[in-house]
Amino acid sequence: MNPSETTARLERGLRGEASALAVLDHTARVLLDAVPADVWCGVVLDPSTLLDTGGQHRSGFPESSMRRLFEIEHVEQDDVDNLRALTRRPGRTSLLSRSTHGRLGDSKYYREILHPLGLTDELRLLLRDGRRTWGLLVLCRDAHTRPFSAADLAVAEAAGVPACAALRRSLLLSGVDAGPLPDAPGWVVLGSDLTVRSMSPTAQHWIDRLQERHAPGRGAEGPYLLRALAVQARGESTGAGAHVRAPAGDGRWISLRAWPVDQGGETTTVVSVGPTDPAELTALVLDVYGLSPRARQIAQYVLLGLSTSEIAGRLGVSGYTVQDHLKQIFDKVGVRSRRELVAELFLRHYLPRLAHPPLSTDGRLLSGEGPPA
Repeated sequence: MNPSETTARLERGLRGEASALAVLDHTARVLLDAVPADVWCGVVLDPSTLLDTGGQHRSGFPESSMRRLFEIEHVEQDDVDNLRALTRRPGRTSLLSRSTHGRLGDSKYYREILHPLGLTDELRLLLRDGRRTWGLLVLCRDAHTRPFSAADLAVAEAAGVPACAALRRSLLLSGVDAGPLPDAPGWVVLGSDLTVRSMSPTAQHWIDRLQERHAPGRGAEGPYLLRALAVQARGESTGAGAHVRAPAGDGRWISLRAWPVDQGGETTTVVSVGPTDPAELTALVLDVYGLSPRARQIAQYVLLGLSTSEIAGRLGVSGYTVQDHLKQIFDKVGVRSRRELVAELFLRHYLPRLAHPPLSTDGRLLSGEGPPA
């Protein structure tokens, strides 16, 4: 299958609305038909922190590798194809053997993760839109499978475009609440070995809604994103902890914050898990649409009800400049007017400041209700 065929097949299967896991699953199925792998996984990422917020791990790395993998990826961050290094490079794909110029042993990720598992190379595909990285697909081969080729990289690179667009769409809030949600966070305590020591019922309520899947027998100790967050929190020298927002499977967002805590000489990690503050979501949803910083700023002013002249005055630009930005915003969001923009972002996504009650505890419309005519 060549790049254009792969892209066409992906686009056909990714039309319409799908969850983040469904996007990863379909992308992986199509990509693996053209670029087979012995071990693979797909991860949804928080574009602000690049931490895992869910993923498909049924054919991924074994449990025994995950802690060290998270340390290399999220704490040490100094290996050649570290996720953060890749986001600073052009393109969407990387191949570890190429990045090391054939000296795989120079990579501690290879020495400590891939080689002990009998894997000989790793291809990474960033699901990125240029400025932001929303997900990652990892494909590994062992010595019994042919090496990755330039053609494999070309197919993966092409697949990244429709896959990223679909993943971003999946992160747009949708649906209507059936009733109030718990409005307080729960807590999880992880031991020094990253196993869950205790978890409140409220935390379990939110953890059950995370988008992460594992092979049978894996993930029993809790979601990988919990462990990735804990590893990063322990690696922070300032004690500031770590924070990530994760999309739930039902269109809601979940905030997780982790702090290391010394308990009798053992370093445990306490994680707060709860609904994301609606005030955090406006910028996030606008970012999902791919708006530039200035366009996002203008869109937020429109949502606050400012006129073109008021926006121009605040930004120190002409009204014509504001109108040009508005046209680009309308094109990106798929609307034709200010009224449709407000309807799209407020009525479709149920963001805060919506003035028509009744609202659920996270600021979204309750089922069966709508704004007055």
